[in-house]
Amino acid sequence: MAEQLTLDGTRRPLAVGGAPVSLAEGAALLRGFALPYVAEIETLLEDIEPRAPFRHMVTPGGFVMSVGMTNAGALGWISDRSGYRYSPVDPLSGRPWPTMPDCFRRLATFAARESGFEGFVPDACLINRYIVGARMTLHQDKDELDFSAPIVSVSLGLPAVFLWGGLTRRKSASRIPLADGDVVVWGGPARLSYHGVLPLKPGSHSRLGGARINLTFRKAG
Repeated sequence: MAEQLTLDGTRRPLAVGGAPVSLAEGAALLRGFALPYVAEIETLLEDIEPRAPFRHMVTPGGFVMSVGMTNAGALGWISDRSGYRYSPVDPLSGRPWPTMPDCFRRLATFAARESGFEGFVPDACLINRYIVGARMTLHQDKDELDFSAPIVSVSLGLPAVFLWGGLTRRKSASRIPLADGDVVVWGGPARLSYHGVLPLKPGSHSRLGGARINLTFRKAG
């Protein structure tokens, strides 16, 4: 039986889904990979949110993002009329972002390793909260300094439809259903692929109610 490392470094049978599903060269979907850890993750999120509350950032073009966002780690992603960038401090408080919990970092490292990317150590965790109607338009993750490191994206709560495109906007995007605990990893030749999330549909999740939480781990600095 396939095994995965738990967050305390021991091993247990792979929770759900088995081997990674290839989306493209350098991109994989790990069904249910985060399910054994969701209770611990969500407890830690309850500690992060009061110190760095979710907020709806403004794009350089003046549009308010429908997704609520915050960060944990040495660097946090921010957006305002000045542009997209990473900052070591939360602009709302002027203080450093909450420290990324060790279990977050280990989960990202394990998922990257399972997908063929050894040695991934993120320094930024973007935390996105989707409610009904919230979406993420097709975009590339290109504000990081190190494109050799992969992106690791963890889904919690309500299901969503992930849009997976190519290296240009001209390629039509595939629609990939994501469920609670699913993890998507992309890097190498897929690192700058366009991706997004369709508007979240109404629903009720046993733990997160009417919301979806997405943790996106990156090597930003």
